Amino acid sequence: MAFKDADEVRHYIGSVFSVAFDDPEIGPKLKSTGIVLGFRFSDPETTLVVDTISATVGDGTGQPEPTAVMAMTSELGSAYWQGKVNLPLAMARGKIKVEGNVASLLKLAPLGKKLFPAYVDRLNAAGRADLLA
Repeated sequence: MAFKDADEVRHYIGSVFSVAFDDPEIGPKLKSTGIVLGFRFSDPETTLVVDTISATVGDGTGQPEPTAVMAMTSELGSAYWQGKVNLPLAMARGKIKVEGNVASLLKLAPLGKKLFPAYVDRLNAAGRADLLA
């Protein structure tokens, strides 16, 4: 099965960042990057913007312009947050397209790895094992 709609994509994938901002170890490191990260997902079409400066996650409305934007399918985005996707390889193969400051994205990757278990746990807790890669 797949995500039902854009709200569901933002709910599950966006919640990774909410967890990150609340984490005493990851939160300050994430906020100190000072970047605004945008995601453009397809299947379903979804915009997700993560503002590390204000520690907010949303659909881009009223948020600053992203420093970098990653475009991919929502299924690939979900697989990434489960630790199933090698970011540099997926970028090299064109499965993830990046616009803007690529270096800032690669700085975030080590922080994200610590969040993989929380994402998987959240899917399982919500009865969404169908989204597991």
